[in-house]
Amino acid sequence: MQEGTFSAPGYPEGTGDRLPDVYAANCPTRQLLDRIADKWSVLILTTLGSREMRFNALKRRIDGISQKMLSQTLRSLERDGLVVRAVVPTVPVTVSYAITPLGRELLAALQAMIDWAERRLADVRLAQLAYDVREEELAGLAL
Repeated sequence: MQEGTFSAPGYPEGTGDRLPDVYAANCPTRQLLDRIADKWSVLILTTLGSREMRFNALKRRIDGISQKMLSQTLRSLERDGLVVRAVVPTVPVTVSYAITPLGRELLAALQAMIDWAERRLADVRLAQLAYDVREEELAGLAL
């Protein structure tokens, strides 16, 4: 392997160049991770994972999402190839959204994190409570 190269997962022969710096704001990997790790993206993908849905049905299903945020997130997911938008020329026009094969692949990866969160929620809550108690004790000592 050439000097200045390193092995990366999926690239056993080395990259030839350095991988993008995921800490840099303009890194494409970071930009994609920012989008797919967004709570609204995750909720939309998990919702569409079970069936195709119309815009208003999605809005009703995802508590707390605004119409503007749902529209923006769907547009971004469509641009990334994770969601497909289907327009049926009815009166009024029917627009529905479905997850793509690429989106379904991402959903499988996200499902592992969702499962972990559900399994470990009690442990995280205990850690939060212990932290809060320590912080309260420290605040009491500072007075």
